[in-house]
Amino acid sequence: MIPPTDRPSRDDDSSRSAPSPPGTRALLAVLAAGDPEETIRFSDVFGGLGERAFGMLLFVATLPAFIPIPGVGGAISGPLAILIGLQLLVGRRTPWLPRFIGQRGPRRHAMSRFEQRLSPWLGRLEHLVRPRLTVLLDHRVAGMFSGLLLLLLGLLLALPIPFTNYIFGGLLLLFALALLERDGALMCVAWGLGAVAVAVFGVLSGTLATEAAAWFDRLT
Repeated sequence: MIPPTDRPSRDDDSSRSAPSPPGTRALLAVLAAGDPEETIRFSDVFGGLGERAFGMLLFVATLPAFIPIPGVGGAISGPLAILIGLQLLVGRRTPWLPRFIGQRGPRRHAMSRFEQRLSPWLGRLEHLVRPRLTVLLDHRVAGMFSGLLLLLLGLLLALPIPFTNYIFGGLLLLFALALLERDGALMCVAWGLGAVAVAVFGVLSGTLATEAAAWFDRLT
């Protein structure tokens, strides 16, 4: 859990303002610090984050998508994104993980490499992203739409579609950043790009429809 950072109040006559929550870069830095061989359990990464918990969990769950081994990253990150999407789709306010998943996670040295690569980009993004249009994050219908897109993107990521792991992984990171930074405008961008990706790689190619039909046949 990251302690909040104090910032001076704008009003000199008033008491100190409420603590500001740490940004994504600060959260990643804390997760990367420590014993490189220690496992960061999924059940620990969203503790104390409240409404930002889904974003932190999705952020960490997306890491395997960038493993440069075909089929490995998607097989891990895809089902996790589907699980997170399902929970947003049914209106959960906090994440839930099965115990056998919650006790697993990346090692700190993997998080450290990821943090070093992303830190310059996150530093630039911090000047652009900020809490705004939070109704697009908190409204039930908006949450269901985000959940639906995460479910579909997770399904596509889990499928062996060549050269798409980084595309879907990048889109999932956009959703994660929007949830973490409470930025509704960034969420709109994630919705648009996510919908395009689902249409291009899923519906138009027939991949998503075929897989959905196979799942339905197994259920019936």
